[in-house]
Amino acid sequence: MFLLASCLLFSYHKENYICLDLRSIPIVIGGLYFGIGPFLCLAVIVLRGIYGLDMGFLLNALLYGSLSILFWKVHPLFYIQPPKKRMIITIMAGILLNIVTIIFVEIASPPDNRIDAYFAYLVIPSLGLGMISYAIEFVSKNTQMRLELVKSEKLHAVEQMGAAISHEIRNPLTAAIGFVQLLQEQSLAPAKRNEYLGIIKGELESAERVIQDYLTFSKPALDKRESIDVNRELQQIVKILKPTANKHSAKIVANLAVSAYVYGDRQRFHQCFINVIKNSIESMPHGGFILIETKTSHTDITITIKDTGVGMTEEQVERLGEPYYSTKGSKGTGLGMMVVYSIIRAMEGKIYVTSEVGTGTIFRFVLPLKHK
Repeated sequence: MFLLASCLLFSYHKENYICLDLRSIPIVIGGLYFGIGPFLCLAVIVLRGIYGLDMGFLLNALLYGSLSILFWKVHPLFYIQPPKKRMIITIMAGILLNIVTIIFVEIASPPDNRIDAYFAYLVIPSLGLGMISYAIEFVSKNTQMRLELVKSEKLHAVEQMGAAISHEIRNPLTAAIGFVQLLQEQSLAPAKRNEYLGIIKGELESAERVIQDYLTFSKPALDKRESIDVNRELQQIVKILKPTANKHSAKIVANLAVSAYVYGDRQRFHQCFINVIKNSIESMPHGGFILIETKTSHTDITITIKDTGVGMTEEQVERLGEPYYSTKGSKGTGLGMMVVYSIIRAMEGKIYVTSEVGTGTIFRFVLPLKHK
């Protein structure tokens, strides 16, 4: 409507009732692409009436009254056409509209310089319609491609999720089924039976942990909030992971500051830092050194975990925490780091990661302190 009013406002008045302008551009574009042709045609008739109810107004009302009905019928059919055909239809509609306008001008008041008038009516509006139509189709195509890309990424994420979950659950379930079959043997000794039952229980617990990891990611909100002594919990986590570290010839050193407290779920707090420290241990296949430090301020506590592992590239660091992305290749599912980011986000904290290939990785966790 604004463009239409501008075209009429800055029109060239050749005679008392003849106006040369570019009104055909917003009318054709609005009528074909946006389906507001009848409204625009009515607006043209009303705005033209401001200049007087003369012969020009009557011809204008006849032309755009008929055109409003045409746009109303054509718009639904226009959008089912392919993009190139829509552009051609738009340009041809503008040319036909201006040819009819020229005929009315010849009837009402023949122009003195027909070449200039025909050029102004046929060439300039056609170029404008072509450029605007191309721009609309270009933007529409890009928008559609972006939506398809987002949809494709969502489907890909769902596929990765299904593959990761099924892979992680299938392995322990397959083992459990195998031992259940062994338990069906009548001649099995009681000691072996108890051993197999223990293995089955461990495998089922492993499957349950995978499901719990997924639920933690899909539902990051904490079910309960309790006061957590950060230093105490970190010392307990180190004790839990020391056997794993010794197995990989890794040494864990904890340099903890004055004890501080945060709000959160103690079990998920354990789960978060066990995942991170375990990844650090696995990043040092030939042994190494892991330093755990804490530093407090008036408002928050910073937990730093530094290792001397293989490190990561800048691209890998940026993708940490993405759904089902793992730096371990086919050996990893990405669930662990997704859980880490979800838990820290639920505790209103932040994670900062710096890494260098061949040197190691530094994780910094900033969590708000509990205030008395």
